[in-house]
Amino acid sequence: MTVNADGAAAAAPYPAAPAGPPGPGREPEPAPELVQLLTPEGEPVEHPEYAIGESADEIRALYRDLVLVRRIDTEAISLQRQGELGIWASLLGQEAAQVGSGRALGPRDMAFPTYREHGVAWCRGLDPMQLFRLFRGVSNGGWDPADHNFHLYTIVIGSQALHATGYAMGIQRDGAVGNDPAGADGGTAGEAVIAYFGDGATSQGDVNEAFIWASVFNAPVVFFCQNNQWAISEPLEKQSRIPLYHRARGFGFPGVRVDGNDVLACKAVTRKALQAAYAGQGPTLIEAYTYRMGAHTTTDDPTRYRLQSELEAWKLKDPIERVKAYLVRAHGADAGFFQQIDREADELGERIRREVRSMPDPGPLEIFGNVYAEPHSLLAAERDQYAAYLDSFADTEQEAAQ
Repeated sequence: MTVNADGAAAAAPYPAAPAGPPGPGREPEPAPELVQLLTPEGEPVEHPEYAIGESADEIRALYRDLVLVRRIDTEAISLQRQGELGIWASLLGQEAAQVGSGRALGPRDMAFPTYREHGVAWCRGLDPMQLFRLFRGVSNGGWDPADHNFHLYTIVIGSQALHATGYAMGIQRDGAVGNDPAGADGGTAGEAVIAYFGDGATSQGDVNEAFIWASVFNAPVVFFCQNNQWAISEPLEKQSRIPLYHRARGFGFPGVRVDGNDVLACKAVTRKALQAAYAGQGPTLIEAYTYRMGAHTTTDDPTRYRLQSELEAWKLKDPIERVKAYLVRAHGADAGFFQQIDREADELGERIRREVRSMPDPGPLEIFGNVYAEPHSLLAAERDQYAAYLDSFADTEQEAAQ
């Protein structure tokens, strides 16, 4: 822990990603640059390429996003512990990476998430209840990706990077690349794709294949890696000997590392990468350097593989507290504003608890309605067979009653 000049505790500096010992003839990797616009203490930082472009009201809105997204997460963990959800993948500690990047997206951009992007879902306007229906096991399909330009959650690690790249190549072939993203020149507004994944997914073949295709075809896609230091129980040094964003160089496109706990920096870096994609400059890899404060999922016990001291050091870099400090210092936000957000979070929490517990279970035959868009003879036959099987239990019960 470090101490400020006024004697207050300050967050420890961000460490460089482990690069491993240099081999014969191999020079150690230089310390990676970290794009940061707000320190953990909420002090603004000047950067030659990025700047805080948000008004006071926009920063207040980002703070609200961070608080409400965290409340969604903490309510979900409690509900799972009470047996109301089957499982939950927490985003605790990663709120800034998700909200910052999510709020940088334009209305026509398409997001491809993993199973942890609850903050991005919030920013895309998805009702949290749609997420809870999935994790409660009462949804047979999730949601329509076209409703909010937010694709379905992906459980297979890294596969969404290929899906995103293919979608981006489709955008390219539709002629929606190379135009002014705001449509100010009278042309069609540009659009792009963002693909989310974690540090562990960078070891998957699908992600590396997506990098190749996106690079060769100059696809308008932003690869957003939330490096939360742990691929379940495997640390970062088991994934790479160089900082992850450096990998982009080998595939021929830019990479940048951003402070993943700085919502303003995440938004600025993502916005710039999207603008490059709109303009036809191809893909960018963003490594949001953050930390998974909770368990990988509610089935995991992180105390078995990481130190409590590591967790305590990252608590001092909390993404919500730094925005709160900045609002107080730079924009005079008062206690009334923060109390109002807390009240809104309490109301959201109450709604989540009430509606999750009252979710009806789907009928056993409903799953057949979400397979094909049009009637299908084989599916109809399977449905009839399963219906007859269910009816057989009713016959058995009637015989027992007689």
